[in-house]
Amino acid sequence: MTTETPLLEAWFATMDSDEPERVLEKITDDFQMSVVFSKGDSRTAEFCGDRAGLVGYLEQREKNALVHHLLRTAAVGDVELGLGTVTRDGQFEASFNVTAFVEPASGRCRRLLICRTPEIAFPLSD
Repeated sequence: MTTETPLLEAWFATMDSDEPERVLEKITDDFQMSVVFSKGDSRTAEFCGDRAGLVGYLEQREKNALVHHLLRTAAVGDVELGLGTVTRDGQFEASFNVTAFVEPASGRCRRLLICRTPEIAFPLSD
């Protein structure tokens, strides 16, 4: 099942652009996030917090190195969900799940939860 998820699609397009910091325009004043980021072999870091937490995440992140691909998405009310992969130079790097709580009036993100790991891939068919 794939339904439109405009915030997630815009979010990852922005993250993969030359100006990933523009995602800061897509968050609400009460934004909260957690990104659980695994590099495999139980090497995991969590980036969490509010706007400042997102700024910190953006500052440490590689720019123009990764491409996010949303494979399956769904919107349920004001929640957008996605299953995706991350590639580097066209090669699989990791899978991720993302959940965003969207403020309906503005379409901006209030809550964001992302979990990423290279340890599992999803062999999905179209």
